[in-house]
Amino acid sequence: MRLYITVILFLFLLAIAFIFGSQNEQVLTLNYLIAKVDMSVAAAVSLFTAIGFVLGLLFALFWKLLRMIKPDKSAQLAAVKKS
Repeated sequence: MRLYITVILFLFLLAIAFIFGSQNEQVLTLNYLIAKVDMSVAAAVSLFTAIGFVLGLLFALFWKLLRMIKPDKSAQLAAVKKS
């Protein structure tokens, strides 16, 4: 259920970004290290929102994977106290 709420919230924010971006037809120039791109405000906002969402998702999955691999310290302490 939590995943569905997150996806719906993400799509809602993306739609708001497109609505505000479509009202502003200004073109942005993004300078990368080796390239230069001209894109609209809506495209830039949605691009960076999507990149932020993906990075956050990857970080959360990586954190969860580390928690599954690394044993919990409180469980170790409880096992030591029982011995």
